Amino acid sequence: MDDKRDLVILGGGLVGMTLALAAAKKGISSYVVDRADPAELTAEGFDGRASAISTASWNLFSNIGLAERLEPFACPIERIAVSDQLKPGRIDFVPEPHEGSLGRMFENRRLRLALYEAAERESLIAFHPRAEVVGRERGPHGVVARLANGRALAGSLLVAAEGRRSPTREEAGMAVATWDYRHRAIISSLTHALPHEGTAWEIFWPAGPFALLPMRDDAQGRHRSALVWTVDEKDAAGTLKLGERAFHAEVVKRMGDVLGEVTAIGPRSSYPLGFHHTAKVVDDRLALVGDAAHGIHPIAGQGLNLGLRDVGALVEVIADGMRLGLEPGDAQVLARYERWRGLDAFSVALATDGLTRLFGLPGKTASAVRRFGMAGVQRLSPLKTWFMDEARGVSGALPEMLKG
Repeated sequence: MDDKRDLVILGGGLVGMTLALAAAKKGISSYVVDRADPAELTAEGFDGRASAISTASWNLFSNIGLAERLEPFACPIERIAVSDQLKPGRIDFVPEPHEGSLGRMFENRRLRLALYEAAERESLIAFHPRAEVVGRERGPHGVVARLANGRALAGSLLVAAEGRRSPTREEAGMAVATWDYRHRAIISSLTHALPHEGTAWEIFWPAGPFALLPMRDDAQGRHRSALVWTVDEKDAAGTLKLGERAFHAEVVKRMGDVLGEVTAIGPRSSYPLGFHHTAKVVDDRLALVGDAAHGIHPIAGQGLNLGLRDVGALVEVIADGMRLGLEPGDAQVLARYERWRGLDAFSVALATDGLTRLFGLPGKTASAVRRFGMAGVQRLSPLKTWFMDEARGVSGALPEMLKG
């Protein structure tokens, strides 16, 4: 059996690896186990897979030493434009000059590269990529993850960071509330004639939201945006099979001329959209983080940021507990994490679900009511400020690592 470490993190994606690095900053050691091949996840090329990093999440990256590595690849989100079918009455969320941007957009590949490179330099992290977990053991004195290659990784606390279909969560029998939106998100990238000026567009259509997210210009100076287009599940297969010209026409029809002529569209991928939330985020010597604990609609771009709030909270309660002589898997430590994250994550999940349903109501009357409400929000500065604080992730009880 390998030497015992503080954490055994199952899942080395954006949330799992950030957790390992944040823990290391507090002197907390970890094993990180992931099935994926890092070389595949960091291959050259932009396929549209990108993430919005809120202000609070950027503070976390800064506090764990990633800001300098990531900043050259960041595209600031200077404003968010929300429109109902490109009709009059849109909302523009624009922060005051002293407030900075609403967040930053990154290609997921760039985030992974920075995380892998930082982890490779950190002696408190032992990374096991391309590894299959064949056994999980939790007992009164610690946890063990057994790998297919015969390795046994021992620790004090098991952390499930494996995503929506977490086998660790399922094996633990933790109850999950879930429903299927019967929609699918189509992901791609666009090259367009006009500069986006840092604007993230959220255009709501009856079939689902159509998001255009600003990205940095490419090496040739071409303007780029990431596309997240929500379609009804029954239409998804046909949309994905459209030829290039037909798909181009459908995209242009939904985005109008907000970015000028669309000169190129990248490869397409998709994933089904659903909601899930666990009844609790801890069990005996087990903590859930990220999508293993909660999965929300991408309508507000808060999924990853919600997981990074989990990271900050879990590291803080573990570090505080260790200063008092408690080990990471102690029930008191986990109870504090449960109290901290349970309500916040559920509130964000419900708000996101409500927005999805509100803007999904069909008909001219529903559209008119929405646009009337949006016009009201546009005129009310305090309400707009509240929404922007939520987008930046700076509201509520923030972990120290997510503060500036």
